[in-house]
Amino acid sequence: MKSVITTVVSAADAAGRFPSNSDLESIQGNIQRSAARLEAAEKLAGNHEAVVKEAGDACFAKYAYLKNPGEAGENQEKINKCYRDVDHYMRLVNYCLVVGGTGPLDEWGIAGAREVYRTLNLPTSAYVASIAYTRDRLCVPRDMSAQAGVEFSAYLDYLINALS
Repeated sequence: MKSVITTVVSAADAAGRFPSNSDLESIQGNIQRSAARLEAAEKLAGNHEAVVKEAGDACFAKYAYLKNPGEAGENQEKINKCYRDVDHYMRLVNYCLVVGGTGPLDEWGIAGAREVYRTLNLPTSAYVASIAYTRDRLCVPRDMSAQAGVEFSAYLDYLINALS
């Protein structure tokens, strides 16, 4: 799984060299932010059901047509699948917070996602709206510390940009 540490080590190994000072500074910065990332991961894990429900509800409020016949949320089974997908993305964001890199999103959430959604006639804009709602709803210090909020928002932004 890709993280800052594995990326630096892989790049140095591919170049047949030791990690440079700037490589090591990058790793050190990543390690220094680890407490904030783990705080954000803990807060998300402890409240993920509410986060997913609010994000999904916001999506269906913004794109009410999705509940029309022939659309992605035309029945309860399909609505449940949409919430399941939002939950999946939130778990991947949580994993990114834990490992300190985008590897989980890149490997399990983004690669091929657009193609799958296009094939199934699922608009990525609905998922983007759900993730953006979660990012915009974040309240520091109510939900987590300022630095934890920065870390959490960064991965949400990464996902939003990848699905846009």
